[in-house]
Amino acid sequence: MTGAAERRALQAAVTVLALVPVGAGLAGALSGAAFLGVPDGTADLDSHVRYLSGLLLAVGIGFWRCVPAIESRGGRFALLTAIVATGGLARLAGVAAEGWPGPAMMFGLVMELAVTPGLYLWQRRIARR
Repeated sequence: MTGAAERRALQAAVTVLALVPVGAGLAGALSGAAFLGVPDGTADLDSHVRYLSGLLLAVGIGFWRCVPAIESRGGRFALLTAIVATGGLARLAGVAAEGWPGPAMMFGLVMELAVTPGLYLWQRRIARR
């Protein structure tokens, strides 16, 4: 794959994969704890879910903002990846405390601890060219 083709492939991958945090963030911000299947959660739980969903939405938008000049957005990409991976490590700590979550949360864990760091490594390779 040529350098330009690989750059376009990374741009496409980030564009599509950022739909996950944007979509989940937007859904959680709009529906609160009900997004997690907890329709009768407390106001505190609902508030916390909405806040964290807003952060998730912002992370996804941040990744989208990297796309046009992805090869020169290494610092931003690294920061966003660190935020996502830190969240994934916190989610993994929950596995130790509460057991394995359901499929949707497992999908999130894979995105946070494997896919996003993989995209970061790909971005670094593109940036070095």
